[in-house]
Amino acid sequence: MQLSQVSAELGLDALATPEPNREVRGGYCSDLLSDVLAHAQPGDLWITHQRHLNVVAVAKLREAAGVVFVRGLRPAPEVIARAQAEGVNLLLAAHPAFETAGRLYALLHR
Repeated sequence: MQLSQVSAELGLDALATPEPNREVRGGYCSDLLSDVLAHAQPGDLWITHQRHLNVVAVAKLREAAGVVFVRGLRPAPEVIARAQAEGVNLLLAAHPAFETAGRLYALLHR
């Protein structure tokens, strides 16, 4: 399913979507960058509370479909600008991580 469709279905706000047609193949929920580097798969939508510049680098390296910041926690403008420049999609969810992950799972498995 394309990121733009996932975003619309889950009611996510786009912060940076340089590649809205990226295919979302799964999800990964973690706040440990080393864990994401070791286990996230290309095409995963990464759900996290982390909001610093390193998130953009890890998402790009792991070829994530995008990053979802939960509970309405916005990253700084420089993080959004870097993501746009690096081709990394950033989205914002109003819900907590548990609910966001559950909703994504249900959407991808219906």
